[in-house]
Amino acid sequence: MQTTFDQFLGGQLVIEQPLSGYRAATDPVLLAASIAATSGQSVLDVGCGVGVASLCLAQRVAGLDIAGLELQSDYAALAMKNAQAAQIAIEVLTGDVVTPPASIKSRVFDHVMTNPPYHPAKTSAAQAADKALADRETVPLDKWIKQCLKRVKPKGYFTIIHLADRLPQILTATSQCGEVSVLPIAARADRPAKRVLVRARTNSRAAAQLCAPLIMHEGRAHDGDRASFTDKATAILRHGHPLEF
Repeated sequence: MQTTFDQFLGGQLVIEQPLSGYRAATDPVLLAASIAATSGQSVLDVGCGVGVASLCLAQRVAGLDIAGLELQSDYAALAMKNAQAAQIAIEVLTGDVVTPPASIKSRVFDHVMTNPPYHPAKTSAAQAADKALADRETVPLDKWIKQCLKRVKPKGYFTIIHLADRLPQILTATSQCGEVSVLPIAARADRPAKRVLVRARTNSRAAAQLCAPLIMHEGRAHDGDRASFTDKATAILRHGHPLEF
């Protein structure tokens, strides 16, 4: 497997990931930033890939007990390698969300976070097998969320980042939770949100809330080679600030 080394959090983390196939970008960083974990708490990253979300979270909050679950063994191996290079202690296990390893199945966590495959299953001869697994659902979204919720402690939190058009399914799957917060993520101020972060709390009856959107870029259109991130997006993506909502 050919790999590249890519900087995250403004160079605080250097992540090795496949040159082709699924490549982590902003979504796992936003997911990690949204987790309001405190030192001593436990976190499960379901579908952890090469470990970007777990490592970004560990970089911001010291003293967490973080476990990652990843279906593809080569991605899981890179996640462990990246953790060792960053000198961050996380546990990475290879396994399926539906039938997780015994060490995961026997535990519940303060926080469960996930950046699952975005698209319904589709067969494509042109798509690499590893990218197909990372991008395409092998487990339906509602079942994926149900399995994640089984791993959350009572009064614990489940957080997911996904496409905005999957929001109805996410809300249905988390309907037995309370304190549901939805954060739309829009590329620009005049654009519809294409992604959402959704957080839900188990064993809670607190009211739901729809938050003001996170705007990622300044201006109305792409301006040359500049990333043109807003100040808030820059603070999260480059400096590791939390994303509160």
